[in-house]
Amino acid sequence: MSLFSKLFGGGGSEQKPAAEPIKYKGFAITPTPIKEGAEYRICALIEKEVAGEVKTHKLVRADTMGGLETASDASVNKAKVLIDQMGDGLFT
Repeated sequence: MSLFSKLFGGGGSEQKPAAEPIKYKGFAITPTPIKEGAEYRICALIEKEVAGEVKTHKLVRADTMGGLETASDASVNKAKVLIDQMGDGLFT
């Protein structure tokens, strides 16, 4: 990446570092909000090891939030609700 791209935000494809997974009832929740314009869409990866294999479910909601931290918190909360409702049924 060139000096000017670093200074003026060019490149557009830079990824933010992944958030640390949050453990909840044997599941790992990683908030991964999706930037859309000035807002962030609620999104999270829900993972659990089942029969020796790591299963993954990607949670994406229509809800958007104004800030990354708010969207990350909301993503974790939505994932917890889904886990409470579906449990291991998320992966069937």
